[in-house]
Amino acid sequence: MPKKIDHEERKEKILQTALKVFAREGYRDSNLSLIATECGISRPTIYQYFKDKEQIYYYAVKLVTGRMFTKYADYAWTTTDGIIVRILTICNDIIDISTQHRGELTSLMDVMLQLKKEGTDFSDIILRRTAKLHILFKRLLRLGISMGEVVQCDVNRITQHLVILLESFCFQLAFLDSFDVNGSKELVNNYLELIRPQADQRFIR
Repeated sequence: MPKKIDHEERKEKILQTALKVFAREGYRDSNLSLIATECGISRPTIYQYFKDKEQIYYYAVKLVTGRMFTKYADYAWTTTDGIIVRILTICNDIIDISTQHRGELTSLMDVMLQLKKEGTDFSDIILRRTAKLHILFKRLLRLGISMGEVVQCDVNRITQHLVILLESFCFQLAFLDSFDVNGSKELVNNYLELIRPQADQRFIR
């Protein structure tokens, strides 16, 4: 009886192998044939999963962000933690996961830079992939304001600041060996302290 193939598992194996190939060979000089060979599968087989290397890259971004945001939404609406703690926990987890997968993050960023040189604009892609995080933070902040756990503030601006901080941390993680994980978490914590009811309003207007 032929062995049943786990297609999602194979797809992720192709993804992980592709990221290693991209990092080693450079995105421009990589191709599906090389990736297929290193995966131990045929070129026709890899085409059953991805039509080109760009699709592999987009799948990597979608896979990582999709899983993370589903987990955060589940946590945000089932926990009894305070609103500030919920937001802080999500931010800290993003930093932790990014740190644990630093190699893959560096590969993704490297590909992004290579494609940028070729004229690909990633701003729309990044915005789409972080949209759920924006929505989640805004909902939590509005709930916090209604419950008296967050001061009256510009929810859109606070959300933008938080996401920019997290994006900045990801770029630093990918390219700076000296990235301070604990210092980054402390920075997010200090920022969130400013929107607690006792915070000085001058800092959030």
